[in-house]
Amino acid sequence: MTYVVTRSCCADASCVLACPVNCIHPAPGEPGFGRTEMLYVDPRTCVDCGACTTACPVDALKPHTRLTEAELPFLALNRAYYDDHPHEDRTPMAVVPPQRRTSAAELRVAVVGAGPAGLFAADELLRHPGVTVTVHDRLPTPYGLARAGVAPDHQDTKRVARLFRAVENQPGFSYRLNTEIGRDLHHEDLLRDHHAVIYAVGAATDRRLGIDGEELHGSASATDFVAWYNGHPDHSAGSYPLDGERAVVIGNGNVALDVARILAADPDTLSRTDISDRALAALRTSRIREVVVLGRRGPAEAAFTLPELLALAALDDIDVLVENWPADLPADATPGTEVLAELAARTPVPGRRRIVLRFLTRPVRIVGDDRVTGLTVERTAVDTRTALDTRTALDTRTALGTRTVEATDTIEASLVLRAIGYRARPVPGLPFDETTGAVPHDRGRVRPGVYVAGWIKRGPSGFIGTNKSCAQETVSALLDDLEAGLLTPPVGDAPASGAHPDAVGLDGWRAIDEEERAAGRLQGRPRVKILDREALLAAARSGRPPRRSGRLFSRRPTAGSTPSGGSGPG
Repeated sequence: MTYVVTRSCCADASCVLACPVNCIHPAPGEPGFGRTEMLYVDPRTCVDCGACTTACPVDALKPHTRLTEAELPFLALNRAYYDDHPHEDRTPMAVVPPQRRTSAAELRVAVVGAGPAGLFAADELLRHPGVTVTVHDRLPTPYGLARAGVAPDHQDTKRVARLFRAVENQPGFSYRLNTEIGRDLHHEDLLRDHHAVIYAVGAATDRRLGIDGEELHGSASATDFVAWYNGHPDHSAGSYPLDGERAVVIGNGNVALDVARILAADPDTLSRTDISDRALAALRTSRIREVVVLGRRGPAEAAFTLPELLALAALDDIDVLVENWPADLPADATPGTEVLAELAARTPVPGRRRIVLRFLTRPVRIVGDDRVTGLTVERTAVDTRTALDTRTALDTRTALGTRTVEATDTIEASLVLRAIGYRARPVPGLPFDETTGAVPHDRGRVRPGVYVAGWIKRGPSGFIGTNKSCAQETVSALLDDLEAGLLTPPVGDAPASGAHPDAVGLDGWRAIDEEERAAGRLQGRPRVKILDREALLAAARSGRPPRRSGRLFSRRPTAGSTPSGGSGPG
């Protein structure tokens, strides 16, 4: 018997470290680690000990004898990986960076951004003696897209929060949540109070289509839609027209599939997740029966990952169909195109809701007067000329418009969501490259004392586990600068800038977390999210702190106190 990874996993290497026989690849230090869609278990060397299942934070590993029919493709995918990557020449893992003692009595670092990138950076820092880290975020809750971006029907992926809770429990860690840099604190405050600042602020905005009708009611960003159904306090009061029978999602990445799946899902199924109650109520009244997912390029160039496509194909209550299947698809089919070909051959079941994947199509104009009534599109062709992307060393293909638009190419729809990528905002005080949408850096170093990690560093790419290797590189550059004497010591023995009265520390977040979980237990759900900022702050104030010294809210520190924004070492 062998174990199998059954979905997109966090790829953070917890299972790799736990495996006693080095049978999970790619491992840290090996080609592909941090960039692969998932990890793979070598069926020839797996000894069926189950250590990987205990270590996996998202419960992605199963014995092959317990796979469901829908999960069987992952077994074939696992075997196929080792056919191409036998790994017989690989040395045993693990590549574990050595501890580096700081030359200062204490190294104080501010991390801006409490999503996966920021928390992995904090974890890497706290592995070294003498380091304290305060993680800042403008929201009262941490975890970034792991909380507000992962689709609610992917509860297994949300279990990555176990890793983050372990980071929070480390001595030297503190939070200063509900604190916006540039409003409540400033870049100069952080530099004065810390040896270094790491910005891990992600990519909070979306890309625009740049076509007529984009401002109509019913045309919206998938970024905002995802935040709405996940209960993000800035978007939880949103409203979307769900009174038509068709919605269109523009884009063919994982976010596009998430949005399509949620729009087509049975609300009773979603009611067992942590979806926003407001979104759930709206989806219960939805009349949408079909979601069309438009891809500008062809099937071979689709941006969604194979595990997400397999999960979509396995839905047993929704028809998943493919339109515009190209007759000239290359003969060297990939596993992804093989799945798509099988979907293209399916016959729809009358009466079912459906998701239609339509390739080689791009939007030209959103149609409507005061609201969206349709989307005019044109067929595209894939330019066979390839261009080398020097950053990823991957061949990319460009979809070219046919420049012909016919009346029949208008898709009737009441809702059009663009899911064509995230984009970062410039960070005050840091350089910004408008072309890449990221901060220029050298291994994460913007300049000595100022660093970046995550999407603001590399652009919106990679998976949750990618942030781990990204954080390792940034922290290594920071410690190099410390050892070279390039970091300016902070002023005073403790941060003097103090937090504003409503800054939420670690105990405040734990009070919010427990209130949401308690409400969830009453309804048989993982949690019931608190949707409004004021209600979140009230939960942080009213919660009973655990049996430990600490504060629900940050306050201006006195001499010798712990850095504000958290509850001290814990």
